[in-house]
Amino acid sequence: MPAEIDARTLKAWLSDGREIALLDVREHGQYGTGHLFFAVPLPYSRFEIALPKLAPNTAVRMVLCDGGDGVAGRAAARAAAHGYRNLFVLAGGVKAWDEAGYTLYAGVNVPSKVFGELVEHQRHTPRISAHDLASMRAADEDFVIVDGRPFAEFRNMNIPGGICCPNGELVLRIGDIAPDPKTKIVVNCAGRTRSIIGAQTLIDFGVPNPVFALENGTQGWFLAGLELERGASRRYPDAVGAADLAALRSRARRVAEACGAPFVAPRTAHAWLGDEARTTFLFDVRTAQEFAADGLAGFVHAPGGQVVQATDQWVGVKGARIVLFDRELVRAPVIAGWLRQLGHEACVLDDADAAAALDWRRAADTFEPPAPRPITVQETAAGLRAGAVEVLDLRPGMAYRKGHMAGAAWAIRPGIAGARIDAARNSARTVVLVADEPAVAALAAIDLAEAGSNDVRVMTGGYQAWCEAGLPVEASPDRPADSDCIDFLFFTHGRHDGNAEAARQYLAWETGLLGQLDAQERGVFRVARG
Repeated sequence: MPAEIDARTLKAWLSDGREIALLDVREHGQYGTGHLFFAVPLPYSRFEIALPKLAPNTAVRMVLCDGGDGVAGRAAARAAAHGYRNLFVLAGGVKAWDEAGYTLYAGVNVPSKVFGELVEHQRHTPRISAHDLASMRAADEDFVIVDGRPFAEFRNMNIPGGICCPNGELVLRIGDIAPDPKTKIVVNCAGRTRSIIGAQTLIDFGVPNPVFALENGTQGWFLAGLELERGASRRYPDAVGAADLAALRSRARRVAEACGAPFVAPRTAHAWLGDEARTTFLFDVRTAQEFAADGLAGFVHAPGGQVVQATDQWVGVKGARIVLFDRELVRAPVIAGWLRQLGHEACVLDDADAAAALDWRRAADTFEPPAPRPITVQETAAGLRAGAVEVLDLRPGMAYRKGHMAGAAWAIRPGIAGARIDAARNSARTVVLVADEPAVAALAAIDLAEAGSNDVRVMTGGYQAWCEAGLPVEASPDRPADSDCIDFLFFTHGRHDGNAEAARQYLAWETGLLGQLDAQERGVFRVARG
């Protein structure tokens, strides 16, 4: 069993200068309701799948926390089985943290959100309101709207006329989007912080154009009573035009150096991979297309803008080294500068050609759980009719509500061994799992076997195959109950669906984050001076 530590000990560990992986193993909805500031989400339902990427060094000091229900102990056992050997559990979970007088934070990507608000507060990033932007449009002013979010978010809804250019791409491509230095540039996102970081990125890079962040992004536009555009496909050009790459590279280096982000030789960074005392992350910050074309084996694709604004999706170890790569040495230096200000030990991999000559792969980068035996849709249907199978639907709770196989029960891995599943009954029946991801089903099968199920299968083709076969389906708008949908974050979930109150609540949450910080939490940030 892993050692238990109390909240006060963990609080001290978080600022003792040593690496620590603080992983919250509750499901997405539970985590978003309230979590520790430095906790990285890793739901138990997919724990082993993402663990090697979030914490690639099996010697790292790792603390797991839950809701005080024992799930962290189960996760620790899984981690130990895969070689992690410095494991601890927060006694009493997040409830004990709260009872010790420490703050729990609602929402997700909280450190990155806080950082964006802090940048605006300390750098006074220029901004304009939705009404101001609408007036600029009515006056036919010379401006361009740049949407700093990924393309999928942009297509969902955007400011009319906007061009998608994720924040990580801005410094490389803004010259093609706004070649005239007199053109005003307005950067937007869905809320606040990516707008702020995108605009400040261009300002710090020395773009001659007037640059502004759109206050409150698409939500501010909607709350101002203005119409959003949906399904747009405008985006930055794939090829970099007549930009002087040497000049861009020089400006990027100055940005990195001003933030204390060093450039490291490939052989130095490569040697770090063998250092058990430290964790090293390898990130390629370019586009998905570039990464697929010539990415270095062993590097993880981490789009630059997202790795700044959702850092905890890639970095699970506080105090780790982060090595960033792009071939032009334009994007990576700027992203490294932001990560340094966020409090991370980020650096830029110099010399792409020398880096390509080295093997960056690590043996423990992935984990593939053993797959349960398959069962066809037709065999499952026959088993249901005969009462010989128990079907457990492992898809998201909200997807189950919309539609599921008639006779299937909803389940999620943390509850597999609990009252929801009758282990004694299942032991004499075949348990059929339905999932969108085979690996999620494979993990649940491990827990089912431990709970007493002797025959666990995965239905080939999942729910879609069942529907395509014309077999009976049903909806259950109120089942699972809200209290059971621990994988869904109800917190402001309707803010992009025309719910004005949810949008206001979200923006109030974001602007209120700074006031919740204690000295330890605020002290990790190092916002550069303008």
